Amino acid sequence: MTKSTSSMPCVLITGFAPFGGETVNPSWQAVQKLDESIIMKHRVCTLELSCEFNTSIKELHQAIESHNPKVVICIGQAGGRSEISIERIAINIDDARIKDNAGNQPIDIPIEKNGPDAYFTNLPIKRVLQALHNSNIPAAISNTAGTYVCNHVMYGLMHYINEHYTNMKGGFVHIPYLPSQAVHHHGAPSMSEETVINALKVIIAQALSNDVDVKIAAGTTH
Repeated sequence: MTKSTSSMPCVLITGFAPFGGETVNPSWQAVQKLDESIIMKHRVCTLELSCEFNTSIKELHQAIESHNPKVVICIGQAGGRSEISIERIAINIDDARIKDNAGNQPIDIPIEKNGPDAYFTNLPIKRVLQALHNSNIPAAISNTAGTYVCNHVMYGLMHYINEHYTNMKGGFVHIPYLPSQAVHHHGAPSMSEETVINALKVIIAQALSNDVDVKIAAGTTH
């Protein structure tokens, strides 16, 4: 890292370690390719989060404190989804269908005992959606981040921002399987790593350049 880039403001982008029997996680496969790149005069810092309840939030909090980013965007795998899913909301519950990588399987457990029921992202998600469509990248607003580690991290991120920061943006994006994964899941949709990387660049640019969202109808519950 050069002195000039190390002094630049940072955007923190995270992916996850593989889980659920997969040998790769497309989120980290794509995110790591952006490490130390420059987008709109901001340096992209990246982090691979553990696919573990509690540990993942601690890792994220440590990275936020270390980098003091302007924007934090967490990326996760959503096998079965066919498009870039821009998450609108995270709910205050862990309800794991499968064990995480540490063997934890919380059922109906609040993420923050005294936290609000839900947090909304403060990313300009409708502008992000428009920009992705203008770039010919399949995308949709999602109104559920699930109840597994992805939702856990999104809720933990937004809670941390709400408690400690006033000008930081944060949110979560789900991406499909890579083709190399989808071939092992009959009928599952996929998206190329190149398309995902291009989508992340668009998302970062929109997050940095827009403080006010547009009002257009969009949203799906998957």
